[in-house]
Amino acid sequence: MKLTIIFAKFISLSIFMSVCVIVLICSSIYIVLAPELPDINKLKEHKLQIPLSVYSNDNHLIAEFGEKRRTPVTYEQIPVKFVQALIATEDKHFEYHNGIDLNGILRSIAQLLSTGEQQGGGSTLTQQVVKNILFTRAKTFQRKFAEIITAIQIEKDLSKQEIFELYVNKHFLGHNSYGIQAAADVYYGKNLNNLTLAELAMIAGLHQSPSYANPISYPENAKKRRNVVLGRMLDENFISKLEYDTAVNSPVTASKSNNTPDLSADYIAEMARAYVVENYSLESAYTEGFKVYTTIESKLQNAGNFGLENAIDNYTFRHGYHGAEQHFETEDTLSFNDKLNIWKQSLKKEFKVASLSPAVVINVDEKSIQAILKNDEVINIDWDELKWASRFLTTFSKSEAPNSASDILQSGDLIRVVFDPSIKKWKLTQIPKVSGALVALNPQTGAVVSLVGGYDFKSNKFNHVTQAKRQPGSNFKPFIYTAALHKGYSASSLINDAPLILNNGGDAGIWRPKNAGDRYLGLIPLRQALYQSRNIPAVRLLRDIGIDYAADFTQRFGFNASELNKDLTLILGSTVMSPLQIVTGYATFANGGYKVEPYFINRIEDRHGNILFQANPKQICSDCLETPTPYELTMGENKKDQISQPSPTSESSGTTFALEDPIVFEPISLKENPYAPRVLSEQEVFIMQNILQDVVIRGTATRANKALNRDDLAGKTGTTNDAVDAWFTGFNGDYVASVWIGHDSSIPLGTGEFGGSAALPAWIDFMKVALEGKPSNKLSQPPGIISLRIDPSTGLLAHPGQSNSTQEIFRESFAPTSQSNQASDIEVDIIIDETERLERQINGEDTTEDSSEIQSPEMLF
Repeated sequence: MKLTIIFAKFISLSIFMSVCVIVLICSSIYIVLAPELPDINKLKEHKLQIPLSVYSNDNHLIAEFGEKRRTPVTYEQIPVKFVQALIATEDKHFEYHNGIDLNGILRSIAQLLSTGEQQGGGSTLTQQVVKNILFTRAKTFQRKFAEIITAIQIEKDLSKQEIFELYVNKHFLGHNSYGIQAAADVYYGKNLNNLTLAELAMIAGLHQSPSYANPISYPENAKKRRNVVLGRMLDENFISKLEYDTAVNSPVTASKSNNTPDLSADYIAEMARAYVVENYSLESAYTEGFKVYTTIESKLQNAGNFGLENAIDNYTFRHGYHGAEQHFETEDTLSFNDKLNIWKQSLKKEFKVASLSPAVVINVDEKSIQAILKNDEVINIDWDELKWASRFLTTFSKSEAPNSASDILQSGDLIRVVFDPSIKKWKLTQIPKVSGALVALNPQTGAVVSLVGGYDFKSNKFNHVTQAKRQPGSNFKPFIYTAALHKGYSASSLINDAPLILNNGGDAGIWRPKNAGDRYLGLIPLRQALYQSRNIPAVRLLRDIGIDYAADFTQRFGFNASELNKDLTLILGSTVMSPLQIVTGYATFANGGYKVEPYFINRIEDRHGNILFQANPKQICSDCLETPTPYELTMGENKKDQISQPSPTSESSGTTFALEDPIVFEPISLKENPYAPRVLSEQEVFIMQNILQDVVIRGTATRANKALNRDDLAGKTGTTNDAVDAWFTGFNGDYVASVWIGHDSSIPLGTGEFGGSAALPAWIDFMKVALEGKPSNKLSQPPGIISLRIDPSTGLLAHPGQSNSTQEIFRESFAPTSQSNQASDIEVDIIIDETERLERQINGEDTTEDSSEIQSPEMLF
């Protein structure tokens, strides 16, 4: 008995001494490691790296930028089944331990003693959080001990839910996804709460081996790991046997293709990215979880994408086929299956361009071909979708039409195809050589609602909306015509549409501007000159009002006068500018005469939803006394008084309207004023909008009128010399949109390509969607506008009952007051006389002043 007591005391003393030694050792290690142990507060304040996200105004994801795809979730947002799956698999005592698993630690020590190496395992979720956030992944005893101490401290300071949140949001889960919601997006394209039990178990299984057990790269490994997770859940009674059987028999449905943005708007996404990088640090831009909400409307962006792509594709079809992109050679001795395998391997390297899918021709029949897609689908292309492919020669010519499919393609050719849902057939197409741009604004605010900077961002990242500087051609004319209205002209002012020969002097020599088709009409009203886009009357108009005056006036629309060409080509659109500049100018016509600034970001939020930036565009208010008027809006004088004393210093001796005191354009400071400035009078903008509606009704854009059948559409076409650039910019009160089509180099678009044929179709496709279901939205007739019947040949008041009279609108103080003398019609044969006289003048044989360029109705008598 005494021996037993002595032995018991010895054992107790040994245990006590052992504990003391262990405590002493641990205390010593702690004292040594304590200065290097991390601050627990850092864990509380730890910021997960979250990518920059760009959204549309209606909350569709456009793009993400950053190395780590992550969408943090709170514990409340995590499905219960997932919590159970992870606990059952990774740490089944998580809810009860104090940060460490003693059995696991003893198992690790045994491994260390038996093998001499620390092989891992035994870590709780808390320890893994510490390792992932506060320590390196080096497998050393010192790190392991520090990890244990820190885990115990964390358990005291954080709740189990907070620890679980840190774990599931931080962990790398393969394919650039960090955290469980990012993995749900990447592998299934779903919100975490919409995943099935099998899918939740799949993601839970990724935590152990994200690289070798992910369902995309290694689907069999992933399935085995998933089933292990489900088995552990069954063992812990988290799921029933029926749930288990259903889940383990579920196929692997993961696909990285699901991880795509909701909306194709890459050019605006890049603009948003650049803005954030410029205004915040480069490092924080991609890691701080900024959310940029743009002004883009998803419905309108999709319409813009379709419109521009469709217009460019149709241009391609009109000008012939450039041939296969590449030919994959195969030995003739190979079997068809061997050739097919070679073609399929070659096809894997190719990517989709816009909506054009790569394919390889595998068989050519007389009037059809068969091709294989990247997904191994074999498609058939019939003759109706092939016969367009005459061989491209130049933009002005193509070969004879093909007689058979073999005239176009051969087996092994890499081609582009597109599925046409309207006919439910595949079509042969090609990557276009031509470029384009479409941009649309809300003219009431300046918000960019759709922006397509090119055919395909991945192929060409150059943003033609903001970066391209192109000649707008006649698209620029309305700005100069508005300057003429401001100076006193009316829609009925007569302009001589007769050949014009100008001696510019010096090296410039002789300039002979021409109308399209080299046709001339004699004296025509200003309205007709604009809606028919006749060049000679436009040049005469600019010559008459003065180049400097016109250039200065365009500042009202946002143009910089110092950047404009200061010669008569100004009105023909010779100055290069971007589509964004053009559409911003036209917004003034659409909104009733106000200058709005384009913007594309509504707000920027941080990771917590705090607003870092909020757009505050200038408001349009016609009734507000605070609305700025930085420019003179009316002449304030009666036209008849001005024309009685023509200016002797006018550039053109035929000037009809002149100002004794030139307008000084001094924009006022608008920083503090919340209202958009009025830059055109109500009467001026109403008349211009009315004339631009005629462009759609009976001018160069009648295709829009036929397609949309609305009474509120207005706009202007534009085509530069040799059809290098084609434009259409148009609007109603809801939207203003501009389309440009052209080559990046100065290659002509080719025969029959004008603004109305190349660019207008894209605008129509956009507006068809944008205006669907919307009521007519055009300016109401303002005070000071009157409507009169006039004689179109004189511009004066028509006689009662005159059969050829037309209705015209005028500013009240500029309306004609005299009636036309029917006996004195204007002769149009002055066209020939005018040409001969100008030729003599240039040759020094005639010094007669040219006084028949532009006439007021009052000047005819």
